[in-house]
Amino acid sequence: MKESKYRVIWQRFRRHKMAVVCLAILTVLILMAILAPVIAPYSPTKPAGKFSQPPSAEHILGTDKIGRDMFSRILYAMRVSLLVGFLATAVSTAVGVALGLISGYFGGAVDKAIMGFTDMVMSFPYILLVLVAAAIFQPGMWSIILILGFVDWPGVARLVRGNVLSLRETNFIKSDVTAGMPRRYILFSEILPNTVAPVLVYATSVFALSILDEAALSFLGMGVQPPTPSLGNLLNGAESLSVLTGKPWLWIPAGSVIILLVVCINFVGDALRDAFDPKNS
Repeated sequence: MKESKYRVIWQRFRRHKMAVVCLAILTVLILMAILAPVIAPYSPTKPAGKFSQPPSAEHILGTDKIGRDMFSRILYAMRVSLLVGFLATAVSTAVGVALGLISGYFGGAVDKAIMGFTDMVMSFPYILLVLVAAAIFQPGMWSIILILGFVDWPGVARLVRGNVLSLRETNFIKSDVTAGMPRRYILFSEILPNTVAPVLVYATSVFALSILDEAALSFLGMGVQPPTPSLGNLLNGAESLSVLTGKPWLWIPAGSVIILLVVCINFVGDALRDAFDPKNS
């Protein structure tokens, strides 16, 4: 039964040709990031050539302003940025799902308290909240993961709460309650599995947003700190007009990878949304 269900979902997903291409590109990029220690020809933190050397046979993407190989740095930067995006998404999803389940199932004062706090967090301008939090805490990869994780959860919480409120009125949940089934069983064995699909789709947008946020914060010097490379701090070289116009290898590859990752993740997320929708059978 489960195999046939997953087969149907995959068949719906395959209708989106661009999403299939994007999934293949994402898979390649993720594998390159994971295998960075094997693929990278040079150390990402140590000079390997002349300063600001243009692309050549020895350094296919050139070197940065202190002679570090740009191709090697981009491989490791993808690793860091994808890790930040994935872990931030995992934290925000876990917090949002937990609060959404509790709020939607128990209702009453618990629901009002959780949704009141959720509305309060959502009332702050998102980017301002991220910048203030990043300025308060010490810059670094783990700080960014926790900041993004605890800022992005309200959307997940509201989504899960809405699904729980609708599932709570279904006959199979009511029959479980009448039969005296434990709340833990109802929440985690009945309601949660039926909420996974919309949460998974929403998580793809959070993943893409987290990669963009990490890039923005690292570019501003409030995220991942050098010499550890990330896609954001690699763009620091584009702050001056001379680099923008005369040394494009210092910023175009990193910027292109960010765009490629975000676009591909969004295409895959859109296809997943349609694939999990039973109306698209």
